[in-house]
Amino acid sequence: MKPARELRDLSKGLKAAFGGSNVARRVEDFEGWTDTASREDSEAGYDHTRTVREYYDLCSEFMVLGWGESLHFAPLSPGESLEDSKIRHQRLMISKLELRPGMKVVDVGCGIGGPMRRVAREPGVRVVGINASEVQCNKARRLNAAAGLAGVTECLQCNFMDMSAIADHTFDRGYAIESTCHAADKVGAFAEIYRVLKPGALLWGQEMCMTERYDPGDNRHRAIKRELMHGIALKDIATFGEVNRALETAGFEVVESEDLAASGHGPSTPWYQPMETPRGLPGSAFRRSPMGRKATQWGIRMAEFLGVFPKGSAEVVALLDRTARAYVAGGSAGIFTPLYCFVARRPLVS
Repeated sequence: MKPARELRDLSKGLKAAFGGSNVARRVEDFEGWTDTASREDSEAGYDHTRTVREYYDLCSEFMVLGWGESLHFAPLSPGESLEDSKIRHQRLMISKLELRPGMKVVDVGCGIGGPMRRVAREPGVRVVGINASEVQCNKARRLNAAAGLAGVTECLQCNFMDMSAIADHTFDRGYAIESTCHAADKVGAFAEIYRVLKPGALLWGQEMCMTERYDPGDNRHRAIKRELMHGIALKDIATFGEVNRALETAGFEVVESEDLAASGHGPSTPWYQPMETPRGLPGSAFRRSPMGRKATQWGIRMAEFLGVFPKGSAEVVALLDRTARAYVAGGSAGIFTPLYCFVARRPLVS
């Protein structure tokens, strides 16, 4: 994409996402969500779904600028770009789910539909995406239509904790890529997914987790976890065992599970490296790096001054820069992974 067109598309996307709102104030309010949650939880006045929706409404356009249309992490191999690694990872998921033409699949927390479009196109299935963010749903619909997939994809705007618009036993397969990690009630999230899957259906999940190296008694470890929770809008970060127990409590059988960031299947590159050094396509690779993120902030501030971007846009980039530094800290310390992946099955007989 040429820089001028990219700039024009980003400006248009930001104006649509922000809708004339006070972006700087919204970022400030988001930055305080952890304090708000601690004050209001005891009175049942805090809605974490609203916090997660605001996070994606604010950040999606800039996430796409740096990370592409598939807003998830993937295991990296030496010499492979981030973009290619995400394609390989999605094809692994397609294989594990044993997708066949004609199946109906639910994408739980579909983002702007990057994986959805691959899943719909390659194995020839129909995909229904679930997303609480109107901003992301609208963009997913536009991109699906542009890809010629409007007839086999759908984006339903609702909270995956309550998919009451969908009947029981609707889907042959399901997947949730870095979405159920946002659920304040993980058992509740898996139970609702269980409900909409047919008996015998498979579910692929990719969770953000604290690894076995995390020490709750270590002050630095706790500080990194707090920073990750704050920047990614996570109410908590589960361990591998907690994810599996939540699946089983909801009724699933865990078929397999593994941290693909530490699987040891051949040479690998740390999953967080793209946020440390440029890797992959020149433009987006530089923007992901620390220097690129800082340069983007200054460029956005200039664009704000010229009226090209909404005021407060640079504050969103600063938020994402802080979050990227938390990812790198957690990954390099070996205490956090976004690549705990599992395959679970809804039993034929409940």
